Amino acid sequence: MSPLALSATDLALSAVLVLANGIASVVLGLQVHKSLAVAAVRMAAQLLLVGLALRWILGSQSPLMTALAVLAMIAAAAREVASRPRHPLRGWAGMRISLTVVSAASILTVALALATAIRPTPWYDPRYAIALMGIVLGSVLNSASISLDAFLSGVRLAAPSIEARLALGESRHEAIRPQMIASIRSGMLPVINQMSAAGIITLPGIMTGQILAGMDALEAAKYQILLMFILAGASGLAAYGCVMLAASRVTDARHRLRLDRIRA
Repeated sequence: MSPLALSATDLALSAVLVLANGIASVVLGLQVHKSLAVAAVRMAAQLLLVGLALRWILGSQSPLMTALAVLAMIAAAAREVASRPRHPLRGWAGMRISLTVVSAASILTVALALATAIRPTPWYDPRYAIALMGIVLGSVLNSASISLDAFLSGVRLAAPSIEARLALGESRHEAIRPQMIASIRSGMLPVINQMSAAGIITLPGIMTGQILAGMDALEAAKYQILLMFILAGASGLAAYGCVMLAASRVTDARHRLRLDRIRA
């Protein structure tokens, strides 16, 4: 069974649901109709452009084009992570941390999946590498941005307590350990909730897409399990890496809290 092709009319009919939300916003005075319209148009334009670009990349089977596409995706995700905290790090420190963590977590987990479980031929087949990287980056972005925001905000709020613990002789890692633990836990919660709900409450996107494309439901479930394990690993690496690097940035070798390195 081949997947059903959608026409412009099909997409227009589905957009009626968004239009209904916009009308409800105007009637109820929610004031979200403009942002909803902009988001819908932007989403459609972005996905169509990405679809055209991927059609060309998938057809070329070029390792260079695959690598460039992956690097562009990583750079965009790193920028999003660095810009999400309410109290970001000053200078380029936030971008350096996010770029290091996002690239390491995503490349390591995707490379492991391609080399051990999926094993496409060739190994850089963009149909697998780019698709898998896109899914992993979404989870990495969520975990990294949540944990980084929680940590930097938590350090600012708990500054008096941290300073007191440092004055009593604790090391910098001991003094900020509660904020580190809480932040890593916050970054891991989305993927934990996603795994807990998979299959019972929701049918995840990959499994649904493969079933619609004609794959056996059990095989689709196996692929989804593999993907969830990959996402859990990538999310854990991202949350832990962001918090550890940020902790080193907001303290120094003399065991002082450096709030001056965080924007107010």
